[in-house]
Amino acid sequence: MKKASNSLLQRELCNLELMKVGQLTKRYEQLIGEPCRSRNKQYIVRRIAWRLQANAEGGLSERAKRRIEELADDAEIRVTPPKNLKPKVATSGAKTSVLATGRDTRLPPPGNLIQRVYKGNLVQVIVQADGFEFDGKKFKTLSSIAKSVTGSHVNGFKFFQLGDAK
Repeated sequence: MKKASNSLLQRELCNLELMKVGQLTKRYEQLIGEPCRSRNKQYIVRRIAWRLQANAEGGLSERAKRRIEELADDAEIRVTPPKNLKPKVATSGAKTSVLATGRDTRLPPPGNLIQRVYKGNLVQVIVQADGFEFDGKKFKTLSSIAKSVTGSHVNGFKFFQLGDAK
């Protein structure tokens, strides 16, 4: 009897991939018992597949449930902030004044030198108030300098390893 239910489960799991997102959200709501807030097909399929398998195999053991409860007591439950809270913007401080000038906070102040060794050659760029200077030429962006050095489009901040590239 277990083999027959296993083949039914396998068939249902395969059918999930063929379903449209609208059909999946209805199936999700039937199985999980709450409205589906996602429209990501892969996510919905995985959640439904997990629930189907948990129902067929009996779900988590009592020991696992107790351990989850223990961990949940110590952990911060909310992962994302509530939607009604807006991020607070600093009204004073150095970061705000840097942002007020329109300059990216990842860039050093004008007059500083940015260096990188690329294929054995030292690439030196002088930061200016209105752009960058490289090899005696003026550039608007670090990406344009990186492109002239490498021959292909490269994110300038990643190329020069300045903070996190946006």
